[in-house]
Amino acid sequence: MNEDLLEMPLEEDIVREDDAAPETVPVPRSLIPHLSETAVLLDIDGTLLDLMPTPREVWVPPGLVKTLNRLLVRTNGALALVSGRSLNDIDLIFAPDQFPAVGGHGAEMRIETDSEAVAAHAPPMDKELKRRLAAIAKLSPGILLEDKGYSLALHYRLAPHAEKAIYAAVSLIRADLPNAPIEVLPGKCVCEIKHSGFTKASGVRELMTREPFKGRRPFFIGDDVTDETVFAIMPDLDGLAFSVGRRAKGVAGHFDAPSDVREFLTHLLDDERDAALP
Repeated sequence: MNEDLLEMPLEEDIVREDDAAPETVPVPRSLIPHLSETAVLLDIDGTLLDLMPTPREVWVPPGLVKTLNRLLVRTNGALALVSGRSLNDIDLIFAPDQFPAVGGHGAEMRIETDSEAVAAHAPPMDKELKRRLAAIAKLSPGILLEDKGYSLALHYRLAPHAEKAIYAAVSLIRADLPNAPIEVLPGKCVCEIKHSGFTKASGVRELMTREPFKGRRPFFIGDDVTDETVFAIMPDLDGLAFSVGRRAKGVAGHFDAPSDVREFLTHLLDDERDAALP
C-alpha cells in the first residue's frame, strides 16, 4: 500500500476531542465584556449555517444577517467571516449584504464591506494538477466537485462509501507529483486540496494587523479541521476560540450546533445593550 495513503487521515480519524475542555459555554457578557475592544471572527459552514448534503443547499436562517450587521456596527467594523469558500461564493450566500471576510482558506480577504478584495499572496492552483484532481469525482456517482479557484473540494456526503477511494486517488497523484506545493484538508465528508502556502490561520494573522481589527482581542468560532489552525494561534493573539459540534483541542469551550451559535450572537448583542443601560 502506498505510504502516503497510510499517512492520509480519513474523516473518522480527524474528530479529536479534549476531555478537559469545558462542557458548557459561559454567558456572552463574561466572554466578551466589550464589543468595542473585540474582533468577532466566524466560520460559515457548520458554524453559522447548518451543513447540507451539498454546498449549494446551505441557506441563511431569518434574522442572521440582521444579527451580523448589528455586530458589525457594534464592533465598529471588526467582524469578519473566515471560510474556505471564495469571497464571491460568500457574497452569493449572504446577498445582497457583504461582510469583511477571509476567503479561500486565507487565500483572499476583504477588510471592509465596501473595499476591494486583497489577495494574500496565494497563487491559483496549477491547471493540470486541478484537472487530474477533478477527475477523481468520476470514481462514483454522488461525489461532487467544487472548484474554489485557490482550492478544489471533493464532497462525498452523498457517496460516503467512496471516502477511501478518494483519498487513495489523491495519494497516488501526490506520489506522482512529490514537489507539488499542495496540502490535503480532510473535513466533514469532504476532501479539499489547496496550495500549501496559506491557511485560515495565516489569513487571520494578516487580518489582525489591519484596521479596524488591529489591537483588538479576537474571538473565533469554527467547527471543522481546517479551523484548528486558527484555534492554535488564538493564544498568540490573546484571543478566545470555541468549536461547534465537538470539543476540539485548545478551545475555551464549545457549542453543540450552529443554532446555538446564532442564539449566542443574538444574546451577545442583548447583553451589550443591557450593560450600557444606567
